[in-house]
Amino acid sequence: MDLALLRTFVTVHRAGSFTRAAALLGLSQPAVTGQIRTLERQLGRPLFLRQARGVTPTTIGDELAHRAAPHLDALVEIAETGLDEESGVRTLHLAGPPEFTSLRALPALTPLTSQGLALRASFGTTEETLEGLAAGHHDLAITTARPRGGLLTSTPLCDEEHVLIAAPRWAARLGPDVLRGGQLVLEQLPVVEVHESLPLVSRYWSAVFDTRPAAAGAVIAPDLRAVLAAAASGAGLAVLPRYLCEEALQAGRVVALLDPPVPPLRTYFLVVRTGTLALPHIARAHEWLLRAAVGW
Repeated sequence: MDLALLRTFVTVHRAGSFTRAAALLGLSQPAVTGQIRTLERQLGRPLFLRQARGVTPTTIGDELAHRAAPHLDALVEIAETGLDEESGVRTLHLAGPPEFTSLRALPALTPLTSQGLALRASFGTTEETLEGLAAGHHDLAITTARPRGGLLTSTPLCDEEHVLIAAPRWAARLGPDVLRGGQLVLEQLPVVEVHESLPLVSRYWSAVFDTRPAAAGAVIAPDLRAVLAAAASGAGLAVLPRYLCEEALQAGRVVALLDPPVPPLRTYFLVVRTGTLALPHIARAHEWLLRAAVGW
């Protein structure tokens, strides 16, 4: 069986679309379609069901992908090892949310750079990160959602506690009612968030008050570090992971407005393409992060 056909097939399977696979492979869509049809003729079975948006693998398609993908990844590993032999350095391509990757994952992995591992980081949403991992752009991904299907394997990494914070002057202005969990009192404050949909504040309100916030974003900035800076300057309340705002809390730049009995949590996952933990540099980084997360 032609390895080029298998490579195209696995790329389509991971991308879920002939169009996206063509872009990843640097081929035209008709060329990708023709290769898949050739492979289907050789096997005598359909490998994909065409949908209005993209394609869905058949049972045979899933089985072939699960059997072929790890071996194709291993061949890529062999090729990359050959490229790295001169320098003796292996490269790990890591992807994840910008704040967690910057403040947690990269510092934890830094000691491996003295052991012959080079790090290349990419930032993105969970959807973008998983798509890039499936397409082979990343070796290891950190996400806030567990992927479905058998092509990606996930391991829980850690839970992060979310804290409702604001500048001290807001807590003083609101008075003691806010400390007793006054939802209506809290909704007098403007909101600082990462998106107009208020994902963090809405999740917090749902977990603590069993409702949605009756508020709109006063400041929207797509980076949690910018949200912290804006909240600390007095722009309004924000919901942030404790690891990110702990230093500001201890320094008194912000204060926690509530202390719920069960604080809202969000789980992070380490995700790899199935079979790639057999590759030493990926397995080492994976294990290193799991060990570091014990103290997070």
